[in-house]
Amino acid sequence: MNFVLIVLAIIAHFGLRLTFYNRLNSLGWRRRTIKLIEKIAFAETWLTPLWIVATWFETLQGIGQGTREIGDLSGWLLVYGGLCLLAGGCFFLLWLLWRPLFRVQHAMVKRTTELHRATPQDVARFARTSKCRRAASIPGNQLFDLAIEHIVVPLANLPESLIGYRIAHLSDIHLTGQMQPEYIAGVIERALVWSPEIFTLTGDIVDVQECVSWLPELFAPARARDGSYFILGNHDTRVANPSEVRRQMSVAGWTDLGGRCEVHSLRDQNVLLMGNEWPWFGRPSGDDLAAATTDPSGNALTICLSHSPDQFDWARYHDVDFLMCGHTHGGQGRLPLIGPILSPSWHGSRWASGDFYRDPTTMHVSRGLGGVHLLRIHCRPELSLITLQKQMSK
Repeated sequence: MNFVLIVLAIIAHFGLRLTFYNRLNSLGWRRRTIKLIEKIAFAETWLTPLWIVATWFETLQGIGQGTREIGDLSGWLLVYGGLCLLAGGCFFLLWLLWRPLFRVQHAMVKRTTELHRATPQDVARFARTSKCRRAASIPGNQLFDLAIEHIVVPLANLPESLIGYRIAHLSDIHLTGQMQPEYIAGVIERALVWSPEIFTLTGDIVDVQECVSWLPELFAPARARDGSYFILGNHDTRVANPSEVRRQMSVAGWTDLGGRCEVHSLRDQNVLLMGNEWPWFGRPSGDDLAAATTDPSGNALTICLSHSPDQFDWARYHDVDFLMCGHTHGGQGRLPLIGPILSPSWHGSRWASGDFYRDPTTMHVSRGLGGVHLLRIHCRPELSLITLQKQMSK
C-alpha cells in the first residue's frame, strides 16, 4: 500500500509540474526569464522524484536489515508526498472534467474536415532544412498534413444580412526558416478557392529575423472583399523589432488590429472589429471601446481577434459575440480520447483547440499552421473556414 501511494505521489508530482509549465508559458514575462525558470523547473522535476525513490529504497534496505523503521522516512518527505496526492487529485479531477471527450462548455457548431495528407514529395518540397525533414519522418508527426476545417458557427446576435458570412481564419504561422514559405502559400491558395469575405490572422507570424522580409510576397495574395486583418502574438517578440512585422504585413495589404478597435461595414452592417494581443502587447482600453460604440446606429456584431484564449473572460466582459484565437497549437500533440496535454495557457489544455461558448461569447481556437517545435503528434495544422449562422432560439 505504501509503495502504491509513493507511485501515485510521483505521478502527481509530474502532473503538477506540467500544470506549472502550462501556466508559466501563458505569462507575458520576458522570454529569457521564462526559459531560465523552465530550466530550473525541469531539473527539479526529475531530481525530486529521484531523491524520493532513493530515500525510499534506502529505508526499505534498512528495514530489511533491522536498522530502520518505516517511521524513519523524513517527515517533510511524507508531508510533500501527501500534498502532491491532495493537490494532484484536485487538479486531476478538473483536468478530467475539461477533456474534449465530455465537451463541457463546447459550442454547438457544425464541423466537417477536409484532410490533405502530406506525401513524401510534399515533405521534400516543403522541408527547408535537414532537421525539418528528419522531424517529418517521425511516426505520427503530421507536420505537413493539413486539415481544412469547415465550421458553421451559430451566433445569437447575428443579423439576418450576415447569415452565411465567410471568414478565413489563419493562426500561428511560425516562420522559423525550417519550412519553405510555399507551404503557407499553398494554404492561402486553398482558402482563396473558398472565396472568403474576410481574412483574419491571430498572431505568431514570424520567429526569426530572416523571415520578416518574406511577409509581403507571402501574404499579399490573401485578399478578400472586406479586407484582411491581423494581430501579433508572443513569438513575434523574438524578432529585433515587432513594429517591422506590422509594417511588412501592412505592405502586404493587411490591416493591423493589434490593441485597436474599429467599426467596419460588412454587408452594409456596422461590425466592431478589435484585436487583443495581451499580455505580450496591447488590447483595447475601456475608453477605446466606448469611443468605438458612440455611433447612435449601434454595431450589429462584435468580433475580436485574440492571440490567446486566456482572453475569453475579457471578451465576455466586453460583450464580444465572436472571439477567434490561436496560441495553443491544439496542444502540439493529442492522445486518443484524452486529447491534448501541453498547452501554454493559464487554463492548461482546457481550451487547447475547438469551439466554446460562455454567454455571451462564442470562441473558436485554431490549432494553428506551424510551430517552433517541429512536432505535431496526431495534431494536424488547421485552416479554419468559418461560416456564421443565426443561432436558433431554444
